[in-house]
Amino acid sequence: MKRIGIIGGLGPEATVDYYKEIINAFKNGNGDLDYPEIIIYSVNMAHFIGLMREKKYEQATAYISEKIEGLKQAGADFAALSANTPHQLFDQLRERSGIPLISIVEATCNEAKSKELKRAGLFGTEFTMNASFFPDVFKKKGIEVIMPGEEDKELINYKLFSEIELGIFKDETRELLIGIIEKMVREQHIDSLILGCTEFPLILTAETYAGIPILNTTKIHVESIAKYCRESQ
Repeated sequence: MKRIGIIGGLGPEATVDYYKEIINAFKNGNGDLDYPEIIIYSVNMAHFIGLMREKKYEQATAYISEKIEGLKQAGADFAALSANTPHQLFDQLRERSGIPLISIVEATCNEAKSKELKRAGLFGTEFTMNASFFPDVFKKKGIEVIMPGEEDKELINYKLFSEIELGIFKDETRELLIGIIEKMVREQHIDSLILGCTEFPLILTAETYAGIPILNTTKIHVESIAKYCRESQ
């Protein structure tokens, strides 16, 4: 198996989830404990988010690129970013990387295409919802990505950074998010929802809400990571 490299810390709760889900992907029920080697580089979230907020994209790219190089030097055969937001810089990171990178956006797009989805809603950080990297990739497969309204975007981002990223999962916040999904189904006619922040699956745990399928980007990404890990060198 290839050695896995993970850029973590964006945020920590999702990084823990990635580790657990990767291990679970290799459990075969025989108790043989044949798990892959995993190297995690947990970066400083405040520093990275600060650069993104100030639109210092070149510095943010250089920061993550340096950490990917660290994973390579530590022996990783390939790497993945355990967050959606830094995928805004994915093309630049891939160009600079000395090892292959597995994209969460491309993996999710392929999953949506396999399910014959056409109009996917998107929850994410303010950076993800205001950027074009999800719509650009999905458009190539004939899938439209729909954002929440501006007030709902602000509310989603606030709840993410004031609660969910901190490991705080309130029932009222879950109900609020479900209410936004129902509104998007009713008013914007979405046929699915992308959980475009890897913390969302920790609070929105069902496979469907408001009668539509949920695209859990963590689960989908982990499946791609596990598949690539198993492929021969």
